[in-house]
Amino acid sequence: MKEHSLEISNPAGIYDPRAHAYSHVATVTAADLLVFVAGQGGSKTDGVLSEDFRTQVKIVFENIETALAGKGLKMNHIAKLTTLVVDYDDQKHEILIEESTRIWPDLKFPVNTLIPVARLALAGMLIEIDATAVSF
Repeated sequence: MKEHSLEISNPAGIYDPRAHAYSHVATVTAADLLVFVAGQGGSKTDGVLSEDFRTQVKIVFENIETALAGKGLKMNHIAKLTTLVVDYDDQKHEILIEESTRIWPDLKFPVNTLIPVARLALAGMLIEIDATAVSF
């Protein structure tokens, strides 16, 4: 029987990124299933976007969780995130750290690339996150 795993690590010699809610390396061994979740915005099925950044962040993560659940996966199966933030600043970064720590309290954060942007696809959209997850 194959062994399946997702290992999150932060190698010595590179600064410890966990205070910023991400990790440096995600290693996947013999995965049966990779799930790619398209960029999720901060609206529910009604399409309404809150003007509050934290609210949008929470909804983005809820949407990702729902998408993964449809494939029998959970948030701890995520290996990689790409995060796009409109008008990025330190306050928004703190909110991302707080909400990420709520989801990953063990500090085994997925690998994450955060990209500040001027605008996203829809007016009022403040954040978009895509995810790559692996079964194990």
